[in-house]
Amino acid sequence: MFSGIVEEAGTVVRLEKEDGNLHITLRCSFTGELKIDQSISHNGVCLTVVGIREDTYRVTAISETLLKSNLGGLQIGDRVNLERSTRLDGRLDGHMVQGHVDLTATCTEVTEAGGSWYFTFEYEPAGEEHITVEKGSVSVNGVSLTVVNSRENSFQVAIIPFTYEVTNFHQIRRGSLVNIEFDIIGKYIARILRTQLGK
Repeated sequence: MFSGIVEEAGTVVRLEKEDGNLHITLRCSFTGELKIDQSISHNGVCLTVVGIREDTYRVTAISETLLKSNLGGLQIGDRVNLERSTRLDGRLDGHMVQGHVDLTATCTEVTEAGGSWYFTFEYEPAGEEHITVEKGSVSVNGVSLTVVNSRENSFQVAIIPFTYEVTNFHQIRRGSLVNIEFDIIGKYIARILRTQLGK
């Protein structure tokens, strides 16, 4: 379980394809604190640490993960939003994020707004639970954000300067593909309603 509060944007230093899998090696400031089998969110995708060497660590994304996320498009030097799992004795500053990406969305517009930015994203829903609500929560590339201008199959988020610099939002442009995880509470409510209505 994660909170959507990104610790830092790590750097991709190596990519290795093996059959349908992709081994990703990254460098970040907290590598020395990691352990094998630890879960880390990578652009919102929960992946397991499988190797540690000096100041880098390695994770593996399987074919299902590559199909549902933007990790398959990573290149050497790319920045990836990283968050270690939430501690039970800490504050939940964002919202409940599982690290299970629902789908990818495309950035269709970036608008500067006097020191902040509005990012617009569009997506093709794969189910009734893939919705946003005004002022609700959504995870974009692992970042916990508040939805503004919620529309059918699209929404906006407002990004403050701190988030813009600390995460990889400063690399997102029109046409960029991002990972979306919709609010878990909303998904459960949609599933319950669909079951009760016999759909």
